[in-house]
Amino acid sequence: MDISSYFEPIDMTVVNYSSEQFHPMLGDDILAHTTEAGFPRLDGVKLALVGVPEDRASVYNRGCGVAPDHIRRYLYRLARPHDDMQLADLGNIACGATPRDTYFAVIEAFQQLLEQGITLIVLGGSDDLVFPIYKAYEVLGRVINICSVDARFNLDGGDQINSSNYLQHIILQQPNYLFDYVAMGYQTYFVGQEMIKLMDELKFSTKRVGELQADMEHAEPLVRYSDVVAVDISAVRQGDAPANANPSPHGLYGEQLCQVARFAGMSDKTSCFGLFEMVPALDRDGQTAHMLAHAVWFFIEGFHYRIGDFPTRDKQHYKRFTVELPDHGMEIVFYKSLRSDRWWMEVPCEDNERRERYLRHTLIPCHYSDYQRAMENEIPELWWHYYNRMNG
Repeated sequence: MDISSYFEPIDMTVVNYSSEQFHPMLGDDILAHTTEAGFPRLDGVKLALVGVPEDRASVYNRGCGVAPDHIRRYLYRLARPHDDMQLADLGNIACGATPRDTYFAVIEAFQQLLEQGITLIVLGGSDDLVFPIYKAYEVLGRVINICSVDARFNLDGGDQINSSNYLQHIILQQPNYLFDYVAMGYQTYFVGQEMIKLMDELKFSTKRVGELQADMEHAEPLVRYSDVVAVDISAVRQGDAPANANPSPHGLYGEQLCQVARFAGMSDKTSCFGLFEMVPALDRDGQTAHMLAHAVWFFIEGFHYRIGDFPTRDKQHYKRFTVELPDHGMEIVFYKSLRSDRWWMEVPCEDNERRERYLRHTLIPCHYSDYQRAMENEIPELWWHYYNRMNG
């Protein structure tokens, strides 16, 4: 199927880009879908920008649908991060008569792009778009992890999918292709103890914003393990990202979001990175659009440094450590990449059928501190979390 029919060309009057700088700019090398150039050829393309200007199911941020071209306006002007660019900008998904129609277009286009091995950078649009992104992986039969960088949990009620309840609708899908959901950067005073308890009962991973800010390096394994990383800009403090109708004076700093974006770019597993819920009408001198353009830039830079070191059957590029935990009558196997110094640990799955289904998930990215904890005869919290998910 020709997916070009799902896309509209970029509105270059909004992007307003011209190559006038003394240094090579990102916009000089992007294979852009414009009225003049047409839809780009995807031969050799490994990374693609996609705008999804859908906001009719946004609870707070109607108007975020026009964000993609505003982000492009700043993105195209940034310096080229490296010389061998293979980045296409496919334009914007044409919105249907209803949000459901747009979801159908997203599912059809994304599943074909993902099947071709193309990693997607999604410029939203509203948070509910994570639902059709999940469905695209479902069509491909892939069990996935989603990392949501958000101040809230997206578990509100309601029969109709919206930006505040899309996770509930993903959970209810049968058969279900969601292995883990990481709620990263949540703020307790927005979610309450009951919701935190519910996330724990669902065996989902959670990281408070304070935990992240205390040590951003501990966010890296959770991002590295995720197929989809979705950012609601309400997770970023209002001072850095004012273009949101549901902001908070607290949250991640802009540079911390860029750090998360770089982690995602460097992850061999992450195949979709999305930015959602920015309302240009609420922006201040383009501050939020500019900051999100920086996040995209860091993802692109991180993507350039992917080295394919996710442990597979061939372990010759890894050092294996077997740690005995005598107090627990068990051992944990760790792997350290000799190319990147990144760590993984094995988590056993006792059921043969489940082991086959979750084969991609039995090697868990971890931090060196998890290995240190095991050496002190303690079971790392991350190991327990994924053991319970696989065997619960």
